[in-house]
Amino acid sequence: MNVLSCSINTLKGLYEISGVEVGQHFYWQIGGFQVHGQVLITSWVVIAILLSSATIAVRNPQTIPTGGQNFFEYVLEFIRDVSKTQIGEEYSSWVPFIGTMFLFIFVSNWSGALLPWKIIELPHGELAAPTNDINTTVALALLTSVAYFYAGLTKRGLSYFGKYIQPTPILLPINILEDFTKPLSLSFRLFGNILADELVVVVLVSLVPSVVPIPVMFLGLFTSGIQALIFATLAAAYIGESMEGHH
Repeated sequence: MNVLSCSINTLKGLYEISGVEVGQHFYWQIGGFQVHGQVLITSWVVIAILLSSATIAVRNPQTIPTGGQNFFEYVLEFIRDVSKTQIGEEYSSWVPFIGTMFLFIFVSNWSGALLPWKIIELPHGELAAPTNDINTTVALALLTSVAYFYAGLTKRGLSYFGKYIQPTPILLPINILEDFTKPLSLSFRLFGNILADELVVVVLVSLVPSVVPIPVMFLGLFTSGIQALIFATLAAAYIGESMEGHH
């Protein structure tokens, strides 16, 4: 019962955290729900960039890749290597999921560092990278949780739940709690790093000449890429762990 109440409190905490605001937000009323409109706008921009890039990459494929096709094939190989390393020999069916996670987070993070969202005026609030909002990172983390539950149940059936009493039934509460701490750590790590990077750049721009924050912006680009890689790698590792049945 203590584990159940702790889990319920964790879910309530996630719901309350979804209301955390940093800066001003632009809201839409859809039915009875209040939606962060600026997150949807910037997410659509990121999705449009990814779709247009993918369309260009496969529009006229060559046997010997050159230019853009060569770059996209390198990205695909990189994602396949990450998936294979973490998941194992049955990685191929998970490459689209891991690749989508990595590319969406990567482009979202870089959009916050490269695109001048602040110059676009809204009736209320301001635009920022999608991963600068806790709701986006929590959604990505929950998708990862659903993915590794699906992977485990598909591969091992109901025997998947045997992991909760391994190596000893005494660890049952801790093993159950782990399924709640995984999305928490994924979401807060990504949200905190991207938010901190954008806040540092904004503060420096307001305090010193515009040329001084440039090194910090380049460091932010590097950090953004690393965070996308960490998220995708951990997602693949959780999927591989659920399929193998050990920690």
